Amino acid sequence: MWRRIIYHPEVNYALRQTLVLCLPIAVGWLLGDLRQGLLFSLVPACCNNAGLDTPHKRFFKRLIIGGSLFAFCSFMILYAGEQGVPLPIIMLVMALMLGVTAEISPLHGRLLPASLIAAIFTLSLAGRVPLWQPPLLYILGTIWYGLFNWLWFRLWKEQPMRETLSLLYRELADYCEAKYTLLTRLTDPQTALPPLLARQQKAVDLINTCYQQMYMLAASQDNHYQRLTRAFQVALDLQEHISVSLHQPEEVQKLVEQSHAEAVIRWNAQTIAARLRVLADDILYHRYPERFTMDKPLQALEKISRQNKDNPVGNFCYYHFSRIARVLRTQRPLYRRDLMADRQRRLPLIPALKSYLSLKSPGLRSAARYGVMLAFASSLALFFNLPKPYWILMTVMFVSLNGYGATRVRIQHRAMGTLAGLVIAAVMLRLHAPESVMLLVMLALTLIGNLFIRKFYGWATIGFTITTVFTLQLLSLNGVQLLIPRLMDTLIGCLIAFGGMIWLWPQWQSGLLRQNAHDALEAYQEALQLLLGQEQEPAKLAWQRMRVNQAHNALFNSLHQAMQEPNFNASYLKDMQLWVTHSQFIVEHINAMTILAREHTMLTESLAQRYLQSCEIALQRCQQRLEYDGPSSDSNVLEAPEDFHQGPVTILERHVKRILGHLSTMHTISSLTWSQRPHQGRWLSRRLRKSP
Repeated sequence: MWRRIIYHPEVNYALRQTLVLCLPIAVGWLLGDLRQGLLFSLVPACCNNAGLDTPHKRFFKRLIIGGSLFAFCSFMILYAGEQGVPLPIIMLVMALMLGVTAEISPLHGRLLPASLIAAIFTLSLAGRVPLWQPPLLYILGTIWYGLFNWLWFRLWKEQPMRETLSLLYRELADYCEAKYTLLTRLTDPQTALPPLLARQQKAVDLINTCYQQMYMLAASQDNHYQRLTRAFQVALDLQEHISVSLHQPEEVQKLVEQSHAEAVIRWNAQTIAARLRVLADDILYHRYPERFTMDKPLQALEKISRQNKDNPVGNFCYYHFSRIARVLRTQRPLYRRDLMADRQRRLPLIPALKSYLSLKSPGLRSAARYGVMLAFASSLALFFNLPKPYWILMTVMFVSLNGYGATRVRIQHRAMGTLAGLVIAAVMLRLHAPESVMLLVMLALTLIGNLFIRKFYGWATIGFTITTVFTLQLLSLNGVQLLIPRLMDTLIGCLIAFGGMIWLWPQWQSGLLRQNAHDALEAYQEALQLLLGQEQEPAKLAWQRMRVNQAHNALFNSLHQAMQEPNFNASYLKDMQLWVTHSQFIVEHINAMTILAREHTMLTESLAQRYLQSCEIALQRCQQRLEYDGPSSDSNVLEAPEDFHQGPVTILERHVKRILGHLSTMHTISSLTWSQRPHQGRWLSRRLRKSP
């Protein structure tokens, strides 16, 4: 039982966040200086937003950079304020200066909002403390935060990667069960495939997270992570075999009518899913797995396969299930991959600065959006004669996220949670509880809020709002008088953030769909060149297969977010959903071809080259329809050659032929879809890419 408590992801996270926040308050209370302890507890909020609690091989370097930026922003807002510089100009200039961090790497980019939050917290202290005290507070607070988290991760060194691997195994279990237990209901791709696509993309997201964690922790060179690295390689094998294409509804229906294959396949899939969930718990709770075998389900499936030799479905399922069973039995990957370093874009400061100064830089647009929103909020506060609009600015920062849909949901949860929290806090303040009781309530609410914040942000906001009101009450004894103003500030901040996300350089995913589709087609072409080329290196094939999955994942996520955006053509998005569905089929075929290539099930050199040429022509046709908006006859489209191969069709040929069929359908969809595309934002550009 104690393992489930201490190693559970939500409990472990909540304990860490609560202790790092509340220990300074407890020390300050014991020493008779509760005010300094409460002020010291502001620093972890900035460190959390900066991602300084992310385990990293450059952990202390990132702490030094983060603490320095916090202290610099804290000093600058106080010093510039004393010099009479208007607050809107301070916030705009500060955001534009710090925006370059997003060009260095995505993790560095989190320093921008965190540093701005540090400046906003300091604004609430202006006039109450000396000029040197807030910067020193941030330096000491970052040191405390870093040392605490370093010690925590020394005690639970493998825990972050264990949590991700456990989630990955659970997602693979759900995907396998959903894909193979409803065979007779998966005949209509329009209704059956979207749930499977969502599960497949979640698994790919978790694989990407594992790659990033291995890169950040240098896990491939650390002996402590050998068992987890092997578990990750096993997960890659499982994803490879589970996600291969089985979309043959006519053959499936025929096999089900001729035998009891549906029950046997469901038996195998549920056995595999149950084992994966057990392994997920074993990884998370530091247990060694028990022995496993699924001989009886496999024997029943093999018997059906022998009895129906003309039907490819039984042999297909037996082939992949038997390899999955071998992996689960031995707990060793079928193939030892060379886990290449994650290809994260990370630039030194000077090249990043050059890239940042371009008007096309996403980092510049994001920084400008933050700066303009904060400047507008500050100007509004000056207009209404609000001397320290820190709550409005803080609300803008906390609810502003990258996408429209995420920001809208965060705004709703923030506003509703703040309203409920202020009502509850008003009732509790009227009870006039002693200081010790208020601190215990704050401790309990902080722990409970951190337990729920990752899944239920709105409920966590209720507890954090009550804690904030109690903090103001303990600091200035005026918590009741601030209830209504804080509610109004929250609503104003949410409205500003919502308006900024819609009108200030929005990154509508509908406009990014075409670029992501083009990138996915490029990844497919590179994979087919490796699979049908002369040199098939297993390490390159495995890495390219993951690149294909990642490219399609970016496309699917763009479509999912675009369908939540306002005022876009629903018919266009529906057509793009069908396009993405066929793209998913291509990914599944490439997964299967990678397995066959590794087992040396290949074509003759001349035949492979002719099929590769056909695939490249089909891919170029699709890319041309993405790049040009004119009629097909004006775009100089190359036509794919006719079927030239006579004789028995091999398994690999069957996959290639289906890829060609999907590409043909995608080209037809593209020809009809672009005329319905949205005509705003990036879509005003007639061509996808400028000619060199």
